[in-house]
Amino acid sequence: MPIAPAPTPWGFPPRSSWDPEDDLVAVGADLEPGTLVTAYGLGLFPMPVTLGAEEHLGWFSPVERGVLPLDGMRVSRSLRRSARDFEIRIDTAFDEVVAACGSPDRPDGWINADFRQAYGRLHRLGWAHSVEAWRDGRLAGGLYGVSVGGLFAGESMFHVERDASKVALLALVDLLRDQHADCRVLDVQWQTPHLASLGVVRRPRAEYLESLEACLRLPPPAPFRVDDEG
Repeated sequence: MPIAPAPTPWGFPPRSSWDPEDDLVAVGADLEPGTLVTAYGLGLFPMPVTLGAEEHLGWFSPVERGVLPLDGMRVSRSLRRSARDFEIRIDTAFDEVVAACGSPDRPDGWINADFRQAYGRLHRLGWAHSVEAWRDGRLAGGLYGVSVGGLFAGESMFHVERDASKVALLALVDLLRDQHADCRVLDVQWQTPHLASLGVVRRPRAEYLESLEACLRLPPPAPFRVDDEG
């Protein structure tokens, strides 16, 4: 199992106080492992937010959450063919995946040095993971996210070769489809047109939070479990 982090000193607002029309729930706190694990368990995730002229740490719970049903990913024939061209690896290049997702060349990038360091710490404790698509010994694409019980909260993905990020997502879906698949949740934050084309749907906040409570009681999928002997 992942290594339990030090408890967070911060308290998040109770759900009863969340604005039903605003994705932003809270501002402040920090990116320490205990804070992050607590937040994901409450249905929150962090992103920078600009308020006035200053940037702050925001905590979001979308009113309409983007979720990829494990039996609902749309896989074209061409994607199936592409998948045969890549080797899938788990957690062999986590820092490289996060760095690529946070490349300054990407439009609307938000993964700054603080976030890279924070998720690196979370990874080393066994809570954050990468799914990577490799070809000819080269990292061609991948994704990373946070695994808490039966939740996998996808943070970002990238590719430098066509279909590589989609192949990584397909691999993630396959590894989550174990004996607990019916109760696992693959959260992608928001539904974008690109993600919708892959099968991502919108779930009302209350529905998402209800499913979250159930899935947190599950064990993580086998590839994300920390080896107690290693």
